[in-house]
Order: sequence, then C-alpha cells, then structure tokens
Amino acid sequence: MRYHENDLPRGFGPRAPARAKNRAAHRLDPLAPTGTFPVIDSQRAASRAYLDSASTSQKPAAVIEAVADFYRRYNANIHRGLHQLSEEATEAYESTRRALGDFIGAERSAEEIIFCRGATEAINLVAHSWGNKFLCPGDEIVVTTMEHHSNLVPWQLLCGRTGARLVELKPDERGLFTAEGMEAAIGARTKLVAMTHISNLLGTINDAALAARITHDAGGLLLVDGAQALGHIPVDVGAIGCDLYVGSGHKMFAPTGTGFLYGRAELLDSFDPFMAGGEMIDEVFVDRSTFAPLPAKLEAGTPNIAGVVGVGAALDFLNAIGMDRVRAHDRALVDGAIDRLASLPSIEVYGPLESASRSGLLSFNVKGIHAHDVGSLLNAEGVAVRAGHLCAQPMLRHLGKTSCVRASFALYNDGTDMERLIGALRRTADLFGVS
Repeated sequence: MRYHENDLPRGFGPRAPARAKNRAAHRLDPLAPTGTFPVIDSQRAASRAYLDSASTSQKPAAVIEAVADFYRRYNANIHRGLHQLSEEATEAYESTRRALGDFIGAERSAEEIIFCRGATEAINLVAHSWGNKFLCPGDEIVVTTMEHHSNLVPWQLLCGRTGARLVELKPDERGLFTAEGMEAAIGARTKLVAMTHISNLLGTINDAALAARITHDAGGLLLVDGAQALGHIPVDVGAIGCDLYVGSGHKMFAPTGTGFLYGRAELLDSFDPFMAGGEMIDEVFVDRSTFAPLPAKLEAGTPNIAGVVGVGAALDFLNAIGMDRVRAHDRALVDGAIDRLASLPSIEVYGPLESASRSGLLSFNVKGIHAHDVGSLLNAEGVAVRAGHLCAQPMLRHLGKTSCVRASFALYNDGTDMERLIGALRRTADLFGVS
C-alpha cells in the first residue's frame, strides 16, 4: 500500500522506463469541451489546473442554467399545490428521483430513493432511523480503515447510544480488501457493514458485490458510501446487491446540499422517521400522528427543490457522455500520472498502482516536505490540490502518516492538467533538494 523507491511493483521507480502504453494519456483531451464548465474555462484561461474534484466537482453550464431556470420560471413548493407552478416543480423533482433510480439501477425508485442534503445526512439518517430502532448491546458494526469520517463517526455515536461495538476491517498491503479479510471481520454478530465504494484517500475501488455476499451470508446489511464513485464509475445497486447506498450530488457535478439514500423498499419501510414535520405525515392529531408512505416518510419539510433539479441536469449530462467513457478517461489520466511519477523518486504514492483497482485520484507525499507546504507550493504553481488528513485519519494512521497531498481528476481534466501537476511537483522537489 505504501511504496518506496526500492520496493516498488511492476518496475515503478526512478530507473524504470516509462510504460509506452500510457503515453497517449499525456495528450488526453477532456470529455467536456470548452464552454461546458465555466470555472474550468476560467482556470484554464489563467493557466491553472483544478485537481480537487474529490472535494467537490465543478458544475457544467447546463446544471447552473437548470437551477437558474427553476427560480426564473417555476419556483414553487412541491406536492402541496394544485396550481400549475407547483405541478411543474413537483414533476421536475420527481422526474429526478426516477432518473436517479435509473442511474444507479434501483428497481423501485419512487420508494427506494430518499433525497437528502448529502451522503453525510443519508448515513446519519440510517444511524438514527434504523440503528436506534434495531441495534442492541453486543451487536457489531463493521467499518473499514479507509472510511471517510462521515461513514465512521455516525456509527461511533450509534454504538455509544446502543451498546453495540465497532469492528475494524483492514485492507491488505496493496490497499485492497480480500474475501479472507472480510470473512474474518464479518460474523454472526454483524448487523451492518459500512464500506466506501471508492476510498477518498487511496482511490481504491472496493469490491462491494463481494462484501454484499459475505455480509448477507452472515445475516447482516451492507451500506455502501458512493460519494467518490458516482461521478467516476458505473454504479448498479442491483448488481452489487447492497441494502443501502448513499451519494452526494456535489461530487457528481450537481449543486451542493444535495444527495440521496438508496435502500431496499421493504428495509426503508421499517425505518422510523428521521425528522418530523410537514410532508412526512398522513394524519396529525394533538396527541399522535401517522406517517406517510415512502419516500415522504423520510423526507420532512420543504426540500432543496432547485438543487434536486440541478441533480437531474447533472444526470442528463453524465448519461449523454456515458459512464463507461468517464471511467476510461479517469483510468487514462491516472495511468499517465503514475507513469510520469516514476521519474520522481522523492514521491511516495499510496494505494494500488493498477488503474483497474483505483479511481482517478492520487494521494502522495514528497519526501522531506510537509503536505501543507507541498499544497501551498503547488497552488503557487497554478495547481489546485487537497492537502491534510482528507477526513481519513484512521487510514493515514494505518500508513504511518498524519497528512498527505491528493490530486483528483474528473472528466474535464486533460493531459495538460496532469503534466502541469508533474512539472510543479518536480520544481517543488528541486526547490527542497529532494529530487
């Protein structure tokens, strides 16, 4: 998982020749032409590269226009009015629910897609609505070492409330989870396994389908955090076989403050309401209430209607390109970056080096230079990256580190962005005399 210049697989190192098969990646064009992403266009005009899409993706003009169009033409509350504006807003909102269900392979999107403010809220919804109701002392929740804090802290708090305990599932030395490792951690006491689909630090694409089979054999439920996956790889919850799947809109080219929970309808129907208020009720009396059927039961109050309209536009955008093409583009960029990093022995890369096992992000450190200093120097060179603990402190601690630098690609990046990163890293290493 942590590779040094004297212990690198597949010829990766300062004396290894560059792999010719990846040379085309250095000239790779973006999937989104000029004019598609306003912020990316302005960054390119300033000779800057945005390589922080794992934090948040930039928004295409079509998404920005869809949100503005909602406020300009048919701003109204949904599900509550008989007038034309409300009906139009309701149809836009619900059509996004159907489109999202289709995008992830949900069979019954009208019941199985719950809109939330993001993956974080979706995970907390499960922890409260399912966990508070069904978890007992002695039960176990399995979490992986590589989870984002948002898929770890809610389970810690849940265990504190219920007397359940957390069990850690650790990756192997390649940064992958094996069947043997899963079977050792997941057992008869396991009620839930919480696993990221793609690590926001290592870039590892986890075998969620294997995790689902092993979890179900033990009698537990599988929740998959898809925040880093949905804008980068095809996702099919039916093929995975997971019970729950969460995602964030802002990482898949949609507005911030949007996201969703997918769950099997019969499972979601067993949940208690997460929040109480308008829209999620059937009948209300002074001393009691009955609740509406799914999805309203778990969607209290006026939602982020404009944001959900933006999610719909983002889904249209991604579908027009095709997720297979998006995935191939990510692989070509990360292959090219790993290839070029071979000429920089001062760089320590984390996670699997095979692009088949990783998404379009690279986390690394430069020998002898703090990650924050590297991030600041790259910014001065016109390269935007993330530096710090990346909300993944347990994984960094597992690596023996406290911080790292992360460069993350998206469909609007190209070979020029990647070369700008490599050039800036080379000059940074030269500046500190560690190249």
